[in-house]
Amino acid sequence: MSTRGVVYVHSSPSAVCPHVEWAISGTLGVRANLQWTAQPEAAGQLRAECGWTGDPGTGAKLVAALKAWPMLRFEVTEEPSPGVDGERFCFAPTLGLWRARTSANGDIVVGEDQLRSIAGTARAGEQFAHRVDELLGASWDAALEPFRRAGDGAPVTWLHHVG
Repeated sequence: MSTRGVVYVHSSPSAVCPHVEWAISGTLGVRANLQWTAQPEAAGQLRAECGWTGDPGTGAKLVAALKAWPMLRFEVTEEPSPGVDGERFCFAPTLGLWRARTSANGDIVVGEDQLRSIAGTARAGEQFAHRVDELLGASWDAALEPFRRAGDGAPVTWLHHVG
C-alpha cells in the first residue's frame, strides 16, 4: 500500500537548498534533484516543489527531516490511503509546525473531541472562533499564502519512494 503527496518548499536560502534535497533524498531513498526558482516574496530565497509516493507516514518523516532548518517555509501533504487519514503539515519560522488530518478532498478534519473541548472551555463566541481558527491553521495560511501565490505555475519534480 502506498500513498502520495507534495513537498512545497516555499522559501529557502540558496546555501540550504542542497541540504533540503539531501533530506528529501534520504527520506524517500531516491535522489531528489529539485528545480529551484526565485521566491519573489523573499529576496535571495528560492522555492521548489516535488511530488512523492511512498508508504503511509512518509509525509511526517519528510517534515521531521525538513525541520532541521528552522529558516525554511514549507508544507507537506499526504493523501489519505486505505485505513489511514491524509495529513497536511505547515511550517513557518515565526510559528513553528502545524499539523492536521485531511479528508479525501483535502479539507481539514476536526474531531468531535476537539470541538467538544473548545465548546466546553471557550468563554465567548470570539474565543470559540479563535480556537477553531487555530485548529484550521489560519495563522499558517496567512503566513504562507504570499509564498504560495509566488509558486503558481512553477515546475514540480516527481519522486517515488524506493521500498
